[in-house]
Amino acid sequence: MPVPLLDLVAQYRTIRDEVRAAVAEVLESQRGVGGPQIVALEKAVAEYCRCRHAIGVSSGTDALLVSLMSLDIGRGDEVITTPFTFFATAGCIVRTGARPVFVDIAPKTYNIDPSQIEAAVTPKTKAIMPVHLFGQMADMDPILAVAEKHGLAVIEDAAQAIGAEYNGRRAGSLGTCGCFSFYPSKNLGACGDGGMVVTNDDGLARRCELMRNHGAEERYYHRHVGGNFRLDSIQAAIVMVKLKYLESWHEARRRNAAYYNERFADCRAIQTPYVEPHNRMIYNQYVIRIPGKRDAVQAHLNQKKIGNAIYYPVPLHLQECFADIGHKEGDFPQAERAAREVLALPIYPELTRDQLDEVADAVLEAVR
Repeated sequence: MPVPLLDLVAQYRTIRDEVRAAVAEVLESQRGVGGPQIVALEKAVAEYCRCRHAIGVSSGTDALLVSLMSLDIGRGDEVITTPFTFFATAGCIVRTGARPVFVDIAPKTYNIDPSQIEAAVTPKTKAIMPVHLFGQMADMDPILAVAEKHGLAVIEDAAQAIGAEYNGRRAGSLGTCGCFSFYPSKNLGACGDGGMVVTNDDGLARRCELMRNHGAEERYYHRHVGGNFRLDSIQAAIVMVKLKYLESWHEARRRNAAYYNERFADCRAIQTPYVEPHNRMIYNQYVIRIPGKRDAVQAHLNQKKIGNAIYYPVPLHLQECFADIGHKEGDFPQAERAAREVLALPIYPELTRDQLDEVADAVLEAVR
């Protein structure tokens, strides 16, 4: 039977009445921008992430951009990050006029390798932007130590990791600020674009609030050159409904991952996701590694109409638009190897046991 990579319709069926009521409230009020739903969601997300502040913005990409702008990062500056991530991570750095400086990944977690970061620091470095990939936090303690030593900001790209934990601390709460995405495919998704910046820095929170609204503290009086990065009330209302189910959805994803791990345990050709013992993984994606056979397995899954995806087929240092940075194939071997070997499988909470078996059977059939 076909199994989609993600089935948002199945999720919607379980919360349809609540979502419709929340959206109807916004429509009846006609406060689509800056309504009470924004304030309520910001308060709830700040509490969930254990931060003092949360600032709703128009997307996860804009959360990164607002954070960079609010930290005065721009032309001539450098930001250290990973080449194995979604485009927005480095794209936002370039959009400010700064330069992304790539550091290779740890082969087991796919997150930035902290042991290589300090060597990449220069007098132009202003920040480190670790990405908590696939729902697992990067190794933050050594990253924070390098940042403190050199006076650098730490911007957590936590777009895939709301609710993930590192030594009991929530994603977004460890760095200078954290950035989340509410894109529909995320564990906590809206019905369109949306995002959030969280921070414990009072001044930075205020600056982010100004930057998302053209840098204006009072209408038509602009202290900074910001942008239109506001979260709309309908998306906030939908995310607010979903937030109360997030923990149960996380646990369902973890149960599904454990079942896959069990099914694949005796197959040496498949490397299941590695989770650091001090981390709480929330499985935004369930990504296996199949050295030498990934493309053949993907072709077999496609033939059987089983959803899958490659995150990410081309590391950022090899993207055409970043050619002027000057990297070549071989510069970041772990990221390049991961791009050739990883494959994401369906992991969403509503999967049935029969669907999980259908996926696992097809993968094992292709490998063997």
